[in-house]
Amino acid sequence: MNKLNSLFGSGKNSKLKYYILSFLHGLVPSDWLQHRLPMVLKGVETRSDKLVIEDRVNYYNRLPAGCALPNDAPKLQDFQKKGHSSVYFYDANEYVRWFPKHYRWCYVFGDVREVPEVPSIVKSRPLIAENANSVLLNLNKVRHFIFLKDSIPFRAKQNRVIFRGEVDGKLGRLQFMERWYGHPMCDLGDVSSKINNPLWMASKRSIYEHLDYKFIMALEGNDVASNLKWVMSSNSLAVMPPPCFETWFMEGRLIPNYHYVAIKPDFSDLEERLQYYMEHPEEGEQIIEHAHQWVEQFKDPKREKLISLLVLDRYFCRNGQK
Repeated sequence: MNKLNSLFGSGKNSKLKYYILSFLHGLVPSDWLQHRLPMVLKGVETRSDKLVIEDRVNYYNRLPAGCALPNDAPKLQDFQKKGHSSVYFYDANEYVRWFPKHYRWCYVFGDVREVPEVPSIVKSRPLIAENANSVLLNLNKVRHFIFLKDSIPFRAKQNRVIFRGEVDGKLGRLQFMERWYGHPMCDLGDVSSKINNPLWMASKRSIYEHLDYKFIMALEGNDVASNLKWVMSSNSLAVMPPPCFETWFMEGRLIPNYHYVAIKPDFSDLEERLQYYMEHPEEGEQIIEHAHQWVEQFKDPKREKLISLLVLDRYFCRNGQK
C-alpha cells in the first residue's frame, strides 16, 4: 500500500480539494453563521468530551481578562485575501466570519518565532513562560496537518534514520548535517535551493518513501518541524530534541521518550538513541502507540471547529468586545 501511495502521490494534502472546500465555506452567509454561533458554542455543555475541549481552549488561549488591543487594530470586516497568503486567509476567515464584523483583532501570519507585543492570532509561538499574547489557531493546516496510514510494521523497517529538508538558513539543521552526514545509520539530504555543502544535495522524497525507515528526523526549521504530525501518525519513530516552538498540535505537551525519541539539542547522542530502540523494539512500538493516541485527538472535524470558535470567542471576550 505504501508503495502504491508513493507512486500516485507525495502523501501531502490536496491543495485543489483545500481550495474548493474553502470556496464553498465562503459561500455560507456570515449573518447566518453569526446567528448560529451562540447555539454552536452552547453545544459544548452537553458533550462527553467537554473537559477535553475546555482544556485545549485554555491551552491555546492564555489571555487574561481585560487585555487591551491597540486603538488601530483592524476590524474583521476589513480582513481581505489581498496582501495575505491564501492559506492563512482561508484558514482564519473560516472562523472569523462567525463573529460580528465590527469586532477588532490582531494577527501575525507566517512562521512566528517571537511573542507579539499585543494579543494576536498566530500559527506558532515559542515555548516560553510569557507567551500569552500568542493565541494559537490552526493556520496553514493544509501543509502542517497531514496524517496517514502506514502499513509497514516497525520491526520490518530499515534500521536507519532519514532526513530530507531545507537546511539553508536553519542553524539547527545545519549543525545536524555537519555532525551526522555520511554516517552509515543515516540517510540525510538537503533539498534547499541554496546548498551549503554540495555533498548534501539530494532530491526530495515523498512522505511514503520515508516510511521504509524505523526513524524519521523531525527537526525544527523556521519554527516547528512541519513533518512531525505525519511522522507521529506512522509506524516510524519521530526523533528530535525537545521542541522550542509549538502550534495547534500542542508540541509543548509532548513527552520525551513517550511520544517521540528525544535526543540532545546538540544531536550528540543520536547513534546511541537509535541503537537503543533497535535493540528494544517493544519500547519503540509503545512510543508509536502513544504517538497514535496523541494524533487521534485532532481527527474529529466537528470538535476541531468547535475548539477554534471557542478560542476566538474567548479572544474577543478577554479584550472586552463581547
